[in-house]
Amino acid sequence: QVQLVESGGDLVQAGGSLRLSCAASGSIFGTNIMGWYRRAPGKERELVATIRNDGSTNYADSMKGRFTISRDNANTVSLQMNSLKREDTAVYYCNARVLYGTTWYTYWGQGTQVTVSS
Repeated sequence: QVQLVESGGDLVQAGGSLRLSCAASGSIFGTNIMGWYRRAPGKERELVATIRNDGSTNYADSMKGRFTISRDNANTVSLQMNSLKREDTAVYYCNARVLYGTTWYTYWGQGTQVTVSS
């Protein structure tokens, strides 16, 4: 069983920066993908960025160049967010998908609120 705990959400002015972190307890090893998703008010949850255990990354188009995902170690993933816009206001969720044998298991954190003011 894996538990994910996010931190770093805050109120920030447009143009500012925030760094989100997610720490996983439990077994994150082998083939796995950790990442961030977000849900803005009144919208569906959407991909922000993912990073695989081999270091390869994937970003949503609107985040490219502004957000950077990284893994500090096998169990910690961070999201550096720069040049924040009001439309980045959302609850940000940490996600982990882990391959055990031939089955993928998916885990979610509780979310951390990011609010960008004008």
